[in-house]
Amino acid sequence: MAVHKSSRKQGDENAQRFKLTATGKLKHGVAGKRHRLISHNGKYIRQNRGTKVLSKADTATVKAWAPYGLG
Repeated sequence: MAVHKSSRKQGDENAQRFKLTATGKLKHGVAGKRHRLISHNGKYIRQNRGTKVLSKADTATVKAWAPYGLG
């Protein structure tokens, strides 16, 4: 998961990018949905609607970045 260095400095930005579920997992928006969607097929666009749950390894990394937690 590539995140720019500037986002690691800001605790508030992490709170905007990720939300904590009731079971402690992290939800995040799916990348690649902003522009140039005409070049993607319909299956790609459908499957990337809404949010996804972050992997276990990435969840530990993001929680370490968040200085005051995400709750």
